[in-house]
Amino acid sequence: MSKKKNPAAARPPIHMIDREADRLTELALQKQHDLPRHHELLLDEIDRANICSAADIRSNVVTMGSRVTFTDEKTGNQRTVELVYPGEANIDAGRISILTPVGAGLIGLSTGQSILWPDQRGAEHQLTIVEVEQPAQ
Repeated sequence: MSKKKNPAAARPPIHMIDREADRLTELALQKQHDLPRHHELLLDEIDRANICSAADIRSNVVTMGSRVTFTDEKTGNQRTVELVYPGEANIDAGRISILTPVGAGLIGLSTGQSILWPDQRGAEHQLTIVEVEQPAQ
């Protein structure tokens, strides 16, 4: 008899800033009817995150406004994007919304971590964080 794997159990530990977690929870709940799968992914990540103050977040952790370079291990493609709120998103400028599958998958990860994460069509990709740059304060 085989056991079903719980994909969340295999996900790496993540960290989120308390203010951002609160704002992202509100945003996900507001958009739950427009983007049901995306909001669910984001809420699941917030639920499993270690929530801490901004002062306690390491500089190599992906937070809102971070520029993050990651590799899609399935395709070998490497991308650098800035993680932003939906109103600031502009894919041509490299700014991706937290309400996209990739955005929700990146939040809270740190350099060197990988996560198995679905794309828009549900196909899973392993995303590996190569570098994280924090916005200037």
